[in-house]
Amino acid sequence: MNICVFCSAADLDARYTAPAREFAELIGKGGHALVWGGSDTGLMKVMADGVETAGGRLIGVSVDFLAHKVRPGVDDMVITKDLAERKAELLARADAIAIMVGGTGTLDEATEILELKKHGLHTKPVVLLNTAGFYDGLKEQFQRMEDEGFLPLPLTELVFFAEDGAGALAYLEEQAGIQG
Repeated sequence: MNICVFCSAADLDARYTAPAREFAELIGKGGHALVWGGSDTGLMKVMADGVETAGGRLIGVSVDFLAHKVRPGVDDMVITKDLAERKAELLARADAIAIMVGGTGTLDEATEILELKKHGLHTKPVVLLNTAGFYDGLKEQFQRMEDEGFLPLPLTELVFFAEDGAGALAYLEEQAGIQG
C-alpha cells in the first residue's frame, strides 16, 4: 500500500520524532511505501529514514522551489511546478493518507484532502495521527462542525483520529482490506 504522509519539514523534539520513527518503522516492516513531500529535513527526514531502514519504498513529490531540499537516492521522485500540483500528485500516488504533526502547510494539505473526500472526489482512508494531543483542538472543532450540521457526512467517515502509529496503520490496513 502507498501511504501518503503529510508532516512537518521542521526539526522537532523527541515527543514528536520518536512516535514518527515508530510509525515509519511499522510502514516499512509492513511492506508499504511512503509517499511524502520528498524533503530530507525535519520530520519528513525522520519518516523517510525509518521507512527506508525498515525495508519500505520511498516515493517523493516535491515542488520546484523546494527541489534543493529533496532526499537523494529515493525509489521515485517527482518535482511539481507548484503546491497545488504537488498535492494532486501526492493524492494520485496514494492508496491511503496519514496526517501527522505540522504547521500551516500540513494543515493546508489536511483540509484539502478532507474537503475532496467530503465531496466524494476520493474515497481513500484518512487518518489523523494525534501525537502528544497535537490535534486535540482540531478534533474538537471537527466535532463541533459535525454537531452543528456543517459536515454532510459523519466525521467517522471523513477521518479517523489515532493516538499512535500502530493504531493509524491498523486503521489504514483495515480500510484497505489488508490483514495485519
